[in-house]
Amino acid sequence: MRKLCSHKKQSIYMKFINIIGTTGSGKSTLARKLAQKRKLHYIELDNLLWLDHWQESSNEEFFCKLKSSINAASEGWVIDNLYTRSIDMILTQADTVIWLDYAFHINFFRLTKRTLWRAISRKTLWENSNNKESWKIMFSKKSIFLWMLQKYPQNKRRYLAMMQNPDYQHIQFIRLTSPQQTKEFLNRVGLCNG
Repeated sequence: MRKLCSHKKQSIYMKFINIIGTTGSGKSTLARKLAQKRKLHYIELDNLLWLDHWQESSNEEFFCKLKSSINAASEGWVIDNLYTRSIDMILTQADTVIWLDYAFHINFFRLTKRTLWRAISRKTLWENSNNKESWKIMFSKKSIFLWMLQKYPQNKRRYLAMMQNPDYQHIQFIRLTSPQQTKEFLNRVGLCNG
């Protein structure tokens, strides 16, 4: 994990932030808390992507919504998630990427807890669509659990490569490997004024 503040409590520039990690890692929760602490605009990619009845926005529609959200947040933003299609648009502008790189069992436990609660509560997942977690989807080929099993190792390789990519050397990468590190990180953010 890269340091946020030196022992002299100097501030660090962190205005355009992208939170990445495998599903269930807590990207949205961290993004909301960080946006509130830093007084930045929170952008939830899932809310921009998903239409009613689990239909995805077209690339053109999605890019338009993302560009509009980014432009409306010139004072700064925290974006949770990073779809392959959104990499160029987000990472060319991001100054910080925070990777929630937790052990598989932590992600799996969190995902299970979240998914079960959503299926029981039947709460709408995002404000711009009517999508809800369902038992039917949970046990189908489109299951979020199957998605996690497939994406967990892929994401690890992908994010490590991203950190080494010369195109992204303008970005400060912060890799948090446990919920405790994330808690400490959030506490430290409060000490930084940059």
